[in-house]
Amino acid sequence: MVMKEQQMMELIDSWENLNFLMHEITHNPENIPVLAQIALYGTRPKSCRAAWLMDKIHEKEPSLIRPLIPQMIEQLKVEKSEEKKRHLLKLVSLNSLPGESLGFLTDYCISVFTSSKEPIAVRVHAMQILHNIALLEPELKSEICAIMEHEIENHPSAGLESRGRKLLKSLAQS
Repeated sequence: MVMKEQQMMELIDSWENLNFLMHEITHNPENIPVLAQIALYGTRPKSCRAAWLMDKIHEKEPSLIRPLIPQMIEQLKVEKSEEKKRHLLKLVSLNSLPGESLGFLTDYCISVFTSSKEPIAVRVHAMQILHNIALLEPELKSEICAIMEHEIENHPSAGLESRGRKLLKSLAQS
């Protein structure tokens, strides 16, 4: 079933419909552009639910969501919703980073990771992207490690510290 944006918006309106939507979109990938339009450019709360849905679809069929990574990175430049940032950063962190976006992602993720105003989950995903960048750009590794160590030491939280120690260990071994 190919859905129009209005149909999908009505279904997204209710959490009870999200499993049905996930099934429909996974089996009818032509609906991905409609979902992306809502998730990336829509207004809350439907766009947050659509972003959550993209995240869940990615868990089952990453190849359906992977082509949207450049759009997600562009949306991060203007996104204000913490919930959407969390999903977008998570999805970006789980995929190959486009070379042309590394400069923006480095600056953006350092800013997000070191911000005490950002929720821990958003900061953790930004830290993961910084780790991924350090693997791609070894000349940035020492700077990224220093930033990670500083944040873990000076602004600790269980989630940040746990992931941070694992990522620092990974970078030390690379």
